[in-house]
Order: sequence, then structure tokens, then C-alpha cells
Amino acid sequence: MRSFRDRDRDPALRARRWAGGLALALVLPLAGCATGTGTDGDADSGRPGASSTAPAATAAPEVRAQLRVDGDVRQYLLHRPPAADGADGPRPLLVAFHGRGADAAELRAKTRLERAATARGMLVAFPEGLGRGWGAGTRATKQRPDPGLDVRFTEALIKHLVRTERADPGQVYVAGFSNGGSMALRMAAERPALLAGAASVSGQLPTGDAAVEPTGPVPVMVVYGADDPVRPLAGLPSPPPDPKEPILPTRSARDSAAAFAAAGGAGEPVTRQQKGYERTVWRLGKEASGGSRRPDGTVQLLVVDDAGHTWPGSTVPPPEGFGSVSRALDATDTILDFLTGPGR
Repeated sequence: MRSFRDRDRDPALRARRWAGGLALALVLPLAGCATGTGTDGDADSGRPGASSTAPAATAAPEVRAQLRVDGDVRQYLLHRPPAADGADGPRPLLVAFHGRGADAAELRAKTRLERAATARGMLVAFPEGLGRGWGAGTRATKQRPDPGLDVRFTEALIKHLVRTERADPGQVYVAGFSNGGSMALRMAAERPALLAGAASVSGQLPTGDAAVEPTGPVPVMVVYGADDPVRPLAGLPSPPPDPKEPILPTRSARDSAAAFAAAGGAGEPVTRQQKGYERTVWRLGKEASGGSRRPDGTVQLLVVDDAGHTWPGSTVPPPEGFGSVSRALDATDTILDFLTGPGR
């Protein structure tokens, strides 16, 4: 078995994978869901209005709601954990971003994040991207003339849920898949003081004229399929043009993780082969600047053997051409253990 470094450097293999997977990346199957509805918002740009959501202890466990930010009415799906023994204190919050062409329901079904998060007493919000995608890079395009719109929406959503759902501002996490994974990395890069941790599956940091640069220490986990045919492990420094939504150039998975390690003052990484995947760990420096709550945390890269552009451990079959789903790793539990665990 070749290491992920060997596969990173094989341009012919990357080209074949990209050609077979690009079109499929934009047409993920969509699913519908909603067990409840809710509305929220006011006309002030970037300022969510007073909540119409009932207190968390008595509200429905799942609700579709909306929030007006920068003049747009944005949608999200919220899952609430049951109150433990009548307790009604602050709860951790996970914001999870779907992939391009998908929606909140698709990510929920694929990851089952809400079940794992509920077991940990966490709120989980699945926001809906505009045009079924996220502005994960800093380059303005015809489709996304304001490249900072989704960053401000996410920031407003977090503040809104802190106020209305008793989310703990010291335990806010983001995660995502593919384009949503890149969005999670952008939030960690540009708002490290807002987050206690971030995780990305099959998502990398944009580079080139869309570059996103980490600005402070924050624990980050990047999970990547070694045989991803859509977003290759080695990144897409020069992606082909797309008429609907420009595909942004990206760093490799390793370089994405290493950028967060460097911003966190980490030392040299340690790599170990585990059953079915390779784990590389950078330990963040205690003297790193930037305002992280956990400067003693880690940045981790997990490269999963024989896995494609998929969520490891998912029971939902991926679209044709996306590659295999690994059973060697349950990405959902692995990510939540990393984000909320004592060692990170």
C-alpha cells in the first residue's frame, strides 16, 4: 500500500480522479426534511432579531428556523438535546455545513451528527447555503460577489443561538463536508477566538486568489480519503472552470492542516499508521498568539485508506463516482470525540 504522500505526488492519478468526479460534485442527491418550523429576524443588516423559539427545555427537539442577515433570510435546521435531569444550563453547539449541491437534510442523513451530538448534550445547527453552496474562499465571483457573506451569517447564527438557545459561547464548534468542510476551515481560520474547535471531511483551505489564511490557534481535524476522485488529497491548485459555480483552487489536505499548525505555534508533527488510516498530529504551542481557548490542543490530519469523496462510517451510499466509504473509521464519533475531548 502506498503512503498518502506517494498518492499526493501522482499528477496522472489526480487528473483521472478529477475528470471523473467534477460533475458529480455539483449534483449531490437532495433530501427533504423538517419536523417543525420557526421564524426569526429583523431588517437590520447582520443583526438577528428577537427569537420566536420557545425555551429550550420545552421546545421541540427539531425545528426549521430562519434568520435575517445582511438582508437575506437564511434557513437552518436545529436539533436540541433533551434537558438532562431537568438541567437547563448552557450547552455545547456544533454548526455543520453541507457540501455543494446538497442541503442540511442530506448532511444530517449522511453523518447522523444530530444523534451523536444529542448523546453528548450538544445543540447542532445545520445551516442552508445560498444556492446550495458556501463561500469558502475570499475571491469575489459573479455568483458570490460578497465573499464574506457566509462568514458573517455563521457568526450571526452562533450569536443568535447563544442568546436564544443557551448555547455555551465557550463550546462552539464547526464541521462540514467537502465545500462545507472548506467553509468550516474558513471559519476556524478567520474567527479562531469564536470557536473551540473545527473539523473538515473532504474539505481543504482555498488558495491562490481565493486564499484563506489561519490567523490564530484553534484545534482542527482534517479527515480525508486517500483515493478521493473529486477533491484530490493533493489539492486543486489549478481547477478547471465551471460555468455555474467557480471551483476554487485549494491546498493539499496536509498543507491545509499544516497551515493551522503553523498559526498555532506547533512543533514538528508525529505520524502513526493506525488500522485503516494514517494519523498526523501537531501539538499547538502554549505561547501561540491569537486568542484560542485551547492553545494546548492539537491539529490532526487523518488520511483514510481506500476511501473516496465520502464520509467515513456513513451508511448512506455515495453518488456513483465518488469512491468508497471506509468502515475503518466512524468520522462522526471521531470528530465529536476530538472536538469535545479533554486532550484534543
